[in-house]
Amino acid sequence: MSEVYAARRTRLREYCNAGGSAAALVSRPANVRYLAGAAPHGAVLLLGKIEDLLVCAGPTADRPPQERPDEALRVQALPGAGGGDPAVAAAGLAAGQGADSLAVEEHHLTVARHRALGSVAPGLRLANLGGAVEQLRVVKDEEEISCLRIGAEIADQALGELLESILVGRTERHLALELERRLVDHGADGPAFPTSVATGPNAGRPGHRPTDRRVEEGDFLSVCLGATYRGYRCEIGRTFVIGTAPADWQIELYDLVFAAQRAGRESLVPGAACRDVDRAARQVLDSAGYTEGLTALTGHGVGLEIDEDPQLSPAAMGKLDACVPVTVEPGVHLPGRGGVRIDDTLVVRPEADGGPELLTITTKELLAL
Repeated sequence: MSEVYAARRTRLREYCNAGGSAAALVSRPANVRYLAGAAPHGAVLLLGKIEDLLVCAGPTADRPPQERPDEALRVQALPGAGGGDPAVAAAGLAAGQGADSLAVEEHHLTVARHRALGSVAPGLRLANLGGAVEQLRVVKDEEEISCLRIGAEIADQALGELLESILVGRTERHLALELERRLVDHGADGPAFPTSVATGPNAGRPGHRPTDRRVEEGDFLSVCLGATYRGYRCEIGRTFVIGTAPADWQIELYDLVFAAQRAGRESLVPGAACRDVDRAARQVLDSAGYTEGLTALTGHGVGLEIDEDPQLSPAAMGKLDACVPVTVEPGVHLPGRGGVRIDDTLVVRPEADGGPELLTITTKELLAL
């Protein structure tokens, strides 16, 4: 993988040089990991004029192999128990290498930290790197997609095992904790985000935090979980009915959200406008009268973070490329009654390669549990 990280740093260096910066300081943890192979707590990456350095507040040699940085990258560990601020130290190192300008991630630095960078090297002109690294991260290579695929398999497995257990009488909070334990048991680094389990009137509510409400017969049960595997995060969301048979209104609502989700998935082709994917799913729900209360977006990119570019929303700019993993997750929530959410992680692929690759494969049939 060393050559992969080196190639990523080369692309960023070319971007910085084109913008007039001789060096760059990357401080956002996901971006550091993308370029360096690991991101020890507080570490920053300096793309220097002479050499690249991973500047850390402590040693990295005692970390597990999968958490160690690119072996071709020199690690600069700061002395002392506190270690100091690696970003401030990196700015001084950049000046020491003869750089007269340094591109920094202003969207990640605090004002105080930005001022400290200028103070340690007053002759260094600070420029804004912006979201350059985030844009490099949008299109994934096959190794990254493989990590997402394994994470999806783990999430599918954890969810499938839960569905085989007795659910009535158990609380949302208990079920969420069990799912997160199962993720780790099956090899995940941990959950990709706080697991959401929602029952009855809570079902279908986006971002619902599990409560002590107990599962009851006749409830909708909506679950949204994700696994992190080697730093890469995926997600899956499903809705079920508790009991022997769903009510007519539950079937109707489920079929509607399923149709919206399918429309969004079928729109995932290279070159499609991000807003058009959102529109495809949203129009299905709009036409059925569910204009009010819909979520702000239909989906988003995933990777080293659970919410990355591109955003699949009405105001989204840009088009999809091949090898971009995204979620498609429309939903409807009816206050006081509950609702439905269906969420998949897919990879955009050209039609010649079979179209979008579905990573999360748990059935989307409306099951009565």
